[in-house]
Amino acid sequence: MTDASHRTAMPVPDLPADVSGVVPDPRSAPPLRWGILGAGWIAGTFAEAVRRHTRSRVAAVGSRDDAKAERFATAHGIPTTHRGYDALVHDPQLDAVYVATPHSHHREHALLAIRAGKHVLVEKAFTRNGAEAREVLDAARDAGVFVMEAMWTRHLPHVAALRSAIARGEIGDVVHVAADHGQWFPLDPAHRLYAPGLAGGALLDLGVYPVSFAHDLLGAPETVTAVGALAETGVDGQVSIVLGYPGGVQATLSTTLWSRTATTAVVSGTAGRIEVDGDFYSPSSFRVVRNDGTSWSYDGGTVDGFQFQAAEVARRVEAGETQSPRMSWDGTLEVMRTLDEVRRQVGVVYPGE
Repeated sequence: MTDASHRTAMPVPDLPADVSGVVPDPRSAPPLRWGILGAGWIAGTFAEAVRRHTRSRVAAVGSRDDAKAERFATAHGIPTTHRGYDALVHDPQLDAVYVATPHSHHREHALLAIRAGKHVLVEKAFTRNGAEAREVLDAARDAGVFVMEAMWTRHLPHVAALRSAIARGEIGDVVHVAADHGQWFPLDPAHRLYAPGLAGGALLDLGVYPVSFAHDLLGAPETVTAVGALAETGVDGQVSIVLGYPGGVQATLSTTLWSRTATTAVVSGTAGRIEVDGDFYSPSSFRVVRNDGTSWSYDGGTVDGFQFQAAEVARRVEAGETQSPRMSWDGTLEVMRTLDEVRRQVGVVYPGE
């Protein structure tokens, strides 16, 4: 048995000591003209965040359903609708496209936008698997366009403040990260989360948040151990994951379609811990509790969140960059490889893989 007092904890990567913990106001980012590919709920959330909190605008929406596109455009003040996605990505008034379709179609739709020369923000999980992610990113590299996975959590103020606290040594060396994300969905084979053909299941829709959170703080794991239970349709209904890192550092993560869990996170270190309120992946607050009994709190307030990732895209595009250091291409590939290994262990294979 290893003596905990002699354990060598793994320092958190990519956290410079002078990190400010402050996220720039999204309104300070340069404007972009967005097109939204897909007209579902998450697309509406993005459209409202851009409209209310940035200098960018959503100029067009594309859907395979004319009536749905018109309703979406009316609800969010969007001037142009397109029937089908090819017309959307070739709209000359657009700078960037937000892909908000099911996971099963992310590869196809991202490639469509990239080939049209558009910058692209792709909803999480980035694709169904790592091979598809690599194909999309290779295409972006060849085309010289910006592409980023829409893991909005990485751009939120409370995450910047949390990373800053860790970089300052507030909790010592990180030894453990715990996070969960569970929502209750009644079994419905037609629902996208229970549909294998739409790459459903808890992991890619919900579990990607705790996996990406752990990756943000600890990097790519050395080992992945997962157990899960499948829904009647064959997708993962519930999964528990342990990620292993050098020096005995671990992350324990869970996700489920069958319960509305606390959706909290705890980052534990040699000198204290950070307790992130639920929902940890959306704008939130946290407490730093030190081993010496002192503590302090960060109040994240009640703000929307999608505008921060939209502003990040705008800043990077303006700078002529093709990726963001907060959600880099390597980071997306590493997260996808972890998700692939979890699915392999749990026994989930999507049609066509």
